[in-house]
Amino acid sequence: MLFIEMVDKITSWKYSEDYASEPEHIAKARLRGEELGVESITPSVGAHLALLVSATQAKAVVEVGTGVGVSGLWMLSGNDQAVLATIETEGEYLNHAKTAFTNAGIPSSRLRIINGKSQEVLANLADAAYDLVFLDADRETLDQQVIEASRLLRPGGVLAIAHALWRDRVPDLVLRDDNTQIYRDVLQTIKNIDQFISVLSPAGDGLLLASKRA
Repeated sequence: MLFIEMVDKITSWKYSEDYASEPEHIAKARLRGEELGVESITPSVGAHLALLVSATQAKAVVEVGTGVGVSGLWMLSGNDQAVLATIETEGEYLNHAKTAFTNAGIPSSRLRIINGKSQEVLANLADAAYDLVFLDADRETLDQQVIEASRLLRPGGVLAIAHALWRDRVPDLVLRDDNTQIYRDVLQTIKNIDQFISVLSPAGDGLLLASKRA
């Protein structure tokens, strides 16, 4: 096969980021988040999550970091049977998320909206009862969240972590600020856990995916 040299990885990343089409109701929620200064996942990451929910036919999903509801809306779009338990510490964000879910026509039976600290809430959820756990908040407790996620996931379930490349800083080993090191350590930890089959995607700010072995 003829070898063809790669041209521009940044252009390819931008092209793939723009490939995902974001539904209007999610785009409106994103805009509200921007007005509040809330950083939501990119449409590309959202599409990855929706695909996971669809491909695994996920019924029970846990999210740490509701924000204004962008990621939750993406995941709930994956199939119409998925039920989302979403955790957020900021009450103001939750109010906007509730509005976004209502405007999208998501019935209350598919939502469990929890105002609380991730560690405390995750600790009270049932073992091996969830198909997808998405972590996008509380970086300082991320290592503990991963431990809880491994307990919560059923065999074949998937752990997803946003910002896994943290501003493109994680690959540069010279950079050792706290946030960068947190993600770097978590990536290495998951890579070394035999219980998981993991992959790192450059989508958005980096998306780590790890499937729990059956």
